[in-house]
Amino acid sequence: MKMNYFVFGTNNKKKAVAFYDELFDGCELNKIHDQGRMTLWGNKEFTFAIAEPFDENPASNGNGTMLGFQVDSIEKVNRLHNKALDLGGMSEGEPRIRSNMYSAYVRDLDKNKICFYTSNA
Repeated sequence: MKMNYFVFGTNNKKKAVAFYDELFDGCELNKIHDQGRMTLWGNKEFTFAIAEPFDENPASNGNGTMLGFQVDSIEKVNRLHNKALDLGGMSEGEPRIRSNMYSAYVRDLDKNKICFYTSNA
């Protein structure tokens, strides 16, 4: 078994799509669906999505919930962390070595927590 998709809720789909379009620019994730309440980006390994909640209640970020994106270099961790901040995200941990991995943490515009990391440290 392997995980193949992850979804974050959003309260402003237009802003969230713009954030992730810019964040994923130059990465190996391409937009594969943008219709109705959901937008998906993916590659052959997995799919990431943002969605307006199906139950029509406000989206909320989970305390302790986090999505990790593995990249292949320290430079990419730094670039993605800085890009997320430039796009209006908030830092949750500057880039550095943690648990034998080089990682950095941010929150997106809906306060969902994201980790960018590489084991090539």
